Order: sequence, then structure tokens, then C-alpha cells
Amino acid sequence: MVFTCERKQMVAGQAILSETATTVQSQEYALEDIVRQHARLVYRIVYGVLRNHHEAEDATQETFVRVLRYGKKLGKVEDHKSWVARIAWRVAVDRSQQHSRKREIPLESFDQPFEELASSEVDAEEAILGKQVGARLEKLMAALPEKLRAPLILSAIDEMSPREVAATLGINEAAVRSRIFRARQILREKLTQQGNRK
Repeated sequence: MVFTCERKQMVAGQAILSETATTVQSQEYALEDIVRQHARLVYRIVYGVLRNHHEAEDATQETFVRVLRYGKKLGKVEDHKSWVARIAWRVAVDRSQQHSRKREIPLESFDQPFEELASSEVDAEEAILGKQVGARLEKLMAALPEKLRAPLILSAIDEMSPREVAATLGINEAAVRSRIFRARQILREKLTQQGNRK
């Protein structure tokens, strides 16, 4: 009788272990899928905040370490993209705040995204003008208040919908639209002012 009871417990224990192993394995696959599907998005988000490739690479890795750490919540998350984007945004903002006092943004970092726009069909003068305007625009974006810059970067640069931006930042869609409108309005005014000075 004792032997039968012990055997039942052993079989039950093996079933639990098997079920746990299956759950852990399915979580690992889900995390791999998240990394594969959202690595570019995460990098774009963190680069948009940090404006430095090395910092962005480190922040991307940190984001996925946090995703792994919070992996148990994965089953409860309805929208993985917004969840990962929110983690990436928090990592980037945290890193930016840590380095804001001692960090300077090198001017050449503003030119890098716009180098890709120049092609052999565009003459040199137009390419230089495009870089200058792009650099000015990025400097002006960097000067925007965080609450206006964040939705603008996520929507314009990372091509997220207002719903995704709202989920990432933890605000409602109306606030996202309003902040994007205000950020664009400020940028337009500043560019016009700079244009009138020349």
C-alpha cells in the first residue's frame, strides 16, 4: 500500500516536471520570437532617444534582458509589440537621464541617418542642403520637451500608430495626437524662425 502511494506521487511529480519543462520551453520559444520580431523596433526606439549607436546597442540588449526577466508576464500580455516598445522606451529614457548631465551629442551623429538619403541621382548641393536641414531638424527635436518629443519620435521615426504610441507611453490616444500636433507645430515655427534669420 505504501509502495503504491509513493509510486502515485512519483508519477504525479514526473507529470508536473514534464508540464513545467514544456511551459519553460514554450516560454523560451515565445521570447525568441519576440526578439526576432521586435529587435529592429527596439533598436529604433532606443536610438531615437539616445542618438548614439553604441548606447543604442547596449540599451537594446538591456531591453531584452528585461523582457527575459519579465517573461513570466508574457502570457498575460495582449500586445507584445507595445509591451516590448514600452520596456525599450523606459530603458532608453533611464539611460538618457543617467547620462544627460555628462553627455554631449556629437554633431556627426545627426548626419548619420541622412547619409542614406543622398544618392548618385541627387546633385551634391541638394545632398548637402538636405543634411543641413536634417541636422537642424534633429537638433530642434532634441530640444523639445520630453512629453512632446517622445510621441513624435515613436510615431514619425519608429512608425508606430497612435494606439501603439499610447500603449508604449502609458497615455491615451487623444493625448498622443495632441502632443504630436503640438510638437510639429513647434518644429514648424522654429524652422520658420531660423529660415527668416538667414
